[in-house]
Amino acid sequence: MESRHANQILIGILLLAALFLVYMLSGPAKGPEKIKTIAKPRPLPYEQTVRAPDFTGAVGWLNVKGPLSIAELKGKIVLVDFWTYCCINCMHVIPDLKKLEAKYPNELVVIGVHSAKFQNEKDLDNLRNAVRRYGIEHPVANDSGFAIWRAYDVHAWPTLVLIDPEGFVAGKVSGEGNYEMLDHSIGRLAADFRAKGKLNESPLPQLDPRFTLHALRSTSPLLFPGKVIADEKGKRLFIADSNHNRIVVADLSGKVRAVIGSGKAGLKDGNYQMAEFRGPQGMALSGETLWVADRENHALRRIDLAKKTVTTVAGTGEQGRGPGGEGSKTGLNSPWDLVLVGGKLFIAMAGSHQIWTYDLKTGRAEPFAGSGREDIRDGAGPEAWLAQPSGLTTDGKKLYVADSEVSAVRGVWLETGAVETLVGKGLFEFGDRDGPFTEARLQHPLGVAWRGGKLFVADTYNHRIKIFDLEKKTSSSWAGTGKPGKLDGAEPAFNEPGGLSAAGGSLYIADTNNHVIRVADLKTGRVRTLILKGL
Repeated sequence: MESRHANQILIGILLLAALFLVYMLSGPAKGPEKIKTIAKPRPLPYEQTVRAPDFTGAVGWLNVKGPLSIAELKGKIVLVDFWTYCCINCMHVIPDLKKLEAKYPNELVVIGVHSAKFQNEKDLDNLRNAVRRYGIEHPVANDSGFAIWRAYDVHAWPTLVLIDPEGFVAGKVSGEGNYEMLDHSIGRLAADFRAKGKLNESPLPQLDPRFTLHALRSTSPLLFPGKVIADEKGKRLFIADSNHNRIVVADLSGKVRAVIGSGKAGLKDGNYQMAEFRGPQGMALSGETLWVADRENHALRRIDLAKKTVTTVAGTGEQGRGPGGEGSKTGLNSPWDLVLVGGKLFIAMAGSHQIWTYDLKTGRAEPFAGSGREDIRDGAGPEAWLAQPSGLTTDGKKLYVADSEVSAVRGVWLETGAVETLVGKGLFEFGDRDGPFTEARLQHPLGVAWRGGKLFVADTYNHRIKIFDLEKKTSSSWAGTGKPGKLDGAEPAFNEPGGLSAAGGSLYIADTNNHVIRVADLKTGRVRTLILKGL
């Protein structure tokens, strides 16, 4: 009996050891949000071994009359873009996709597969607004349940999958900055299958010719305004009319005083009528100088309000990934917001997950806080981790940062650059919860404004404005229903508000998806829509 018992124990130990070995070899459980793989498109000729899965599981389609299938795309080169609309890396891929579509108009079909990170992004109407905002014209499938994501074995945003005209996977690559590789592979595929007589170069009949931005332009004089700043002393309001590629200047009653920029997307200096912007966002004011984060141009612009001229002071017009240096020679990376303290502009550099500075005296642009790693970790400036910082404000001692991808608000000490977290836990920790900072949750906040010891937060994907009591360390909902809408009064509704600025007794709100500026009374909380006159 003792021998049999000993044998049973030995067998049990061996089984446990075997299970442990299997676990160690297989690795931890794999979820779509945790694993990042990079596989480059295979050089041609390649073995056609893997059939591209169909787009089964999409809960809706945009920019197309009906669902698409791999079968009806036969003869076309297909590039499938797995993305989520909050993601800065996904935004950086969009210009590359547009260049490829322009270069191969008859050979290539781009299919966007939107596999949402945030709960708010799963809604088809919210996705439609994002597609309009980014100017995406190719078909987009709403893969809110990750069905297509799993079928294609995708593990990171963005991931691009190339499919040949016979429906076989030609390669897969994750991340941004892959234009040359994709261009080469698509060119080779086009030449190869054209020579075989298997390339369909006719227009895709399923595409919907109605581009939705045209209808929006008649509903409001603004188009997806991203940020707003109120000048209490000068009684002026500066609006980043982002998708009209211009800055609108009005008085606080809404009477328009000036429009800065021609409206054409580009990077051009000159007078107000000649100057060109591309998706401008945050601004900072110093006397008669307005500084603008020209987000899609990866540039910092200086507007002389007295002389009515625009000048580029930092950025090359191309996305930068290097260290700092002389502003005019240093590439920036999706600058999203600005705040001016003393002689330095602090820049929320969303694309590199850092806070940078631009020295007004020396003209140098360089990192101030954040290692460049995308996540949430406090500590000394160069060691801290940020995640797509998109909003800035200050109380004179600290910067307060809307750190959007970790659904957080961070504090950065101006003297040392040290980073601390007020609210937020991680890349996949989000919600809509009030209470102590340790328990409160946000969903992709984009804007912050400090006023009288309180911090107002544009909790963008919760469609709310929240107040942080910095002394009591609590967060509470102040305005908004938690759902997208457009209502004034004591119980207002917003649609992805992105920018905040306080002046006098009012909070000015860039209500981005409603294409308007809202004004909230700081005492009563009542909200009205600002009517812009003369625009």
